[in-house]
Amino acid sequence: MLARILPKAIAWAEARSSEILACGVPLSDFNSMRAHLAGVSRPERIRMLEVVSIPLPDDPELQAATLAAGLLGPNTVGLTLGYGIYIREGHSNNRLVSHECRHVYQYEEAGSIAAFLAAYLQQILSVGYAAAPLEVDARAYERD
Repeated sequence: MLARILPKAIAWAEARSSEILACGVPLSDFNSMRAHLAGVSRPERIRMLEVVSIPLPDDPELQAATLAAGLLGPNTVGLTLGYGIYIREGHSNNRLVSHECRHVYQYEEAGSIAAFLAAYLQQILSVGYAAAPLEVDARAYERD
């Protein structure tokens, strides 16, 4: 299943990342420091975009897969796609921003959205969202 949906997921993530980078705002100095503490090498490239809800993929198969895996849904408050971070309106806080900045670091380490998603989605399918090593790592960097 991953082999079938991965190209769709990458295309969707790259398109959404471009949207965030075009419309989002740079990090504040405080959040830039948080990004640096999370390991991000280029915090100045990060953009955050507050949205009413985190967008779901239009493709029915990809949308169903993301909802079933718990990756996206009505309770999703943050999503990182490369240097772009979606934050759901009313949910921005230090813990969420530091968590999402750690995901930016993970994208940097992976080298691309495609490489990150291949590893991340495999983890989600193997052990579930909560136990996925990249999520465990991001939670370890949450700070108030």
